[in-house]
Amino acid sequence: MGTRTLELEAWGAYLDRVSRALGARLAEVEVAALDLGDQVEGNWIPLQGIAYDRRDDLVEVALEGVDHRVRHPRELHVEEDPAETVRSMEIVDAEGRRHILRLKAPLALPPPA
Repeated sequence: MGTRTLELEAWGAYLDRVSRALGARLAEVEVAALDLGDQVEGNWIPLQGIAYDRRDDLVEVALEGVDHRVRHPRELHVEEDPAETVRSMEIVDAEGRRHILRLKAPLALPPPA
């Protein structure tokens, strides 16, 4: 399906739907900004959920052991595969920092013998 930009009014419902549909996914969170450089906050750890809180104006990405918050988000771009499964998201905050969330399925290993 490619990359698309979501309108603010759709963020809450979209992120709620994505959180419910993702199941077991691993995530990596990278923050890219001129004042910070590129920093990886979470490196392929289990994603627990993602939500937009309109009242506090923040996107919260809950990972196992890491709670990443994007305050005052201004843009939300999502990359989906042809089956409309989210592969990545880019959230741009009011300061122009890009918060990039990459997702992948965990490695499926055969059961122990």
